[in-house]
Amino acid sequence: MLKQTKPRGCNMQMPNFMIIGAAKAGTTALYKYLEEHPQIFMSPQKEPRFFALEGEKIDFRGPGAMTRFRYVTDIETYRLLFKNVSNELAIGEASTWYLYIPKAAKGIRHYLPNVKLIVMLRDPVQRAYSNFLGLRREGVEPLEDFTEAMVAEKERMENNWSPTWHYQQKGFYYNQLKRYFELFEKSQIRIYLYEDLKANSTNVVQDIFRFLSVDDTFVADTSQKHNVSGIPRNKALHQFLNQSNPLRGFMHSFVPAKLRKRVKNNLINLNLQNKNQPLLPEIRKQFIEVYREDILKLQELIDRDLSQWLKV
Repeated sequence: MLKQTKPRGCNMQMPNFMIIGAAKAGTTALYKYLEEHPQIFMSPQKEPRFFALEGEKIDFRGPGAMTRFRYVTDIETYRLLFKNVSNELAIGEASTWYLYIPKAAKGIRHYLPNVKLIVMLRDPVQRAYSNFLGLRREGVEPLEDFTEAMVAEKERMENNWSPTWHYQQKGFYYNQLKRYFELFEKSQIRIYLYEDLKANSTNVVQDIFRFLSVDDTFVADTSQKHNVSGIPRNKALHQFLNQSNPLRGFMHSFVPAKLRKRVKNNLINLNLQNKNQPLLPEIRKQFIEVYREDILKLQELIDRDLSQWLKV
């Protein structure tokens, strides 16, 4: 029996764990895998971003920044995300901005001092490139060249572009993680590398099940690929499937989610990132030097060998 009964507290639950980042480091896949477990409740809205944005008036710049996402800025709306919790043992959400935005750690500590935190980290250069390709795929990154987009970041930040476009800054993990180590017990934080998830996703997921104190004999289907970066084969059709319009709403009502996903994935050349548009060695080398000091400090902080991240 996987389902277990636990005492009900107040009518509106709050999370007892969360995936806090990093973006483009396997968090969407992990969210999906955990969602399969019958003892785990995942917020139906991935990326509510509440603790990064509490009390703020949102006015982000950047293509589609105010229409592509739902931002949760008040505690009442945030609590409603968990209104359908029944007898699940682990209640969670996943917002990658929590690792990056400084105020998030204190907000989480204020509301959820005993929460368990899951962190996924990825080679920061590859993470930035994947972030760039993802936004190119969605048609909201106007620049075609990765280096140009990285150079444009400073001006974009000054003009209040959403953190979605902060390709370079999101990769400085040392200070981001240090904030959490200063506010939470180390036993509350579990860190994984993107490479771990790719090499053996089942092992990672089973370890997380144990961390969350749910039945670790349950096996999630980790064969599905989620949130893969690439460039659409048919840009116009891809934008139709990803932007709000009446026909898209009709399609969501009558076409099964698995079929919709298959159609969308077939529009993307999934091999383009690795075969047709590799990150050139000279570009990678340039940005490795940007991150070198941070990577060396990070590997001491988390006690993991990150030497692969320093290789061209």
